[in-house]
Order: sequence, then structure tokens, then C-alpha cells
Amino acid sequence: MIEFKRPQLEDRSWMEPYLRGSGFRSCEYTFTNLYTWADPYLQSAAVVEGFLVVRTDYDGGSYSWGAGSGSRRDMILALYHDAQQRGVPFRLWGMTEEQCQQIEDLFPGMFTFQNFEDGADYCYTAEKLATLSGKKLHAKRNHIHRFEDNFPDWRVEEITEENLSQCLIVAQDWEKEETAAGLDDWEERAGEAALHKAAKHYRELGLEGLILYGEDKPLAFTMGQPISGDTYDVIFEKAYGEVQGAYAMINREFARWVQKHYPEIVYLNREDDMGEPNLRKAKLSYHPDLMVNKYLASLKDGAVL
Repeated sequence: MIEFKRPQLEDRSWMEPYLRGSGFRSCEYTFTNLYTWADPYLQSAAVVEGFLVVRTDYDGGSYSWGAGSGSRRDMILALYHDAQQRGVPFRLWGMTEEQCQQIEDLFPGMFTFQNFEDGADYCYTAEKLATLSGKKLHAKRNHIHRFEDNFPDWRVEEITEENLSQCLIVAQDWEKEETAAGLDDWEERAGEAALHKAAKHYRELGLEGLILYGEDKPLAFTMGQPISGDTYDVIFEKAYGEVQGAYAMINREFARWVQKHYPEIVYLNREDDMGEPNLRKAKLSYHPDLMVNKYLASLKDGAVL
């Protein structure tokens, strides 16, 4: 069997070149997501035939579409034999349409493909989020105007180790609101744990972010890092829901910050909606420019590679 290992902080130095060099836009290809979600999703990683592959033992087990270079055919065959040795079905998770076509070209008729709508990433141009121009985003501009009226002294600060605790205050209050509203499920708790793990190792993970203040109080924050090529991943974002415009403002200000520091970035990936109706509505309200749809590729019963 292939020796897969749970990712540790020290693995970032060698894993990140594989991830950022992939050219993929899916949020799963940031080291922060790989590291902070490793425990709840039982994730481990290995280099297989020149590709960094992530294996998850959650929900029956599956492998990622590796990031790297080499023979895709050899990689898939190696993973297939690993699954056989483990006595589990052979499945590849998080496949885009293009990747599904690649595996179909390599192994015609051998796999079925299942689309997971809840896992699709919402991507927007940095220009759109930074300017909020156009009729479709008129409501977002109005929310920001209300925020500016209510907090004329508003400001943003880059997150540092000195003010990081301010983010956790917002996060903890947000978590209390979710619990009070009866929205505290397994995935919410896993997300909270991932955020706290990321905050604990903010500098080591290479995270970047902003805190939004009004009347000298933290009202919202966001954290992220580049995925690869032209895409930046907005990994964590929290705000007080009762503060009108807080989400719209931190969203806009972070898009402007990314434009300034990463002029090559075209898209901001604001990740998936986890099937949560209100979150889906909020993400659709910004009119995504690109959806990164994801599929589960499963070897057909009786098929042998």
C-alpha cells in the first residue's frame, strides 16, 4: 500500500509548490484547507508517480486528482492498486469537468461521474468584487452606504499576530449566534475547528487577511491565500449579521487588497455553499463569474484497470 501521512505544518514547504503549480482553481488545493480539515475529513497525503495526492477515509474513502506532473495513467493505476489492497472501492473526488474528460479518455467507459452541487466553488472576478459596479450589484453598494453612514470612522487593518485575537472575538460571537439559531451541525463545528486551527498557526500557514472596524470594534474579518495561477482563495470570512453592510464591506475591501498585492489574480474563489440555502442565496447574489463544479468518479462494478 502507498504510505499516506496526515499533513503537518512542516509539510507546507514541499507540498505548496505542487498545489500552486497545479493551475487548479478548486479550494481543496490550498495547503491551509488541506491542513485544517485533515482531522474531520480523515485526510492524508503522499506523492504518487510525481503527483501530490490526498486520500480521505471519510464517507467510504476516495483520492484527489493529483497535483504535479508525470503520467496520469500511471498515477491512476497506482491509486487503483492501493484501493484494492485496502479493500475499498476506487473513487476519485473533486474532479472538474475537464478532469472527468481526462479520465474518460484514459479509461473509456470504466467510470461513472456524479456531480456534487453542494461542493461547487463560487468564483468572481476580483474587479467585480472590488468595484461592485453595475445594476446587478446595486443592492450591495446600498448596504455599504448604510454601513458608512452608521460607522463614518470605519477602517480596515491587515491581520497580524498582534490583532489576531480580534478575529476570534468575532468568530466566537458568530458561533454563538449559529448555535442559538439551531444551525450548529457537524459541518459547522468542523468549520469552527478549522478556523481556530488556522488562527493558531496563522503565520506558519502563510495566511493573509483584513479586520474591519467600526467605532474601534472588530465587526468582520476575512482570511485567505493564493490557490494557483490566477485564483485566490477566500478561506474564512465572518461578520456580525446584524450589522448592515459588514459582510459587503469586508468582501469589497479584501478584493481591493488582493488586487493591490496580487495584480495577476483574476478570480476570487469564495468556496462552496455546503448546501446551506441562506449561504447559497448570499453567494448567488454576487452573480458568480465562474463555478468550479466537482464530481465523484467511481470505478464501475466489475471494471478492472
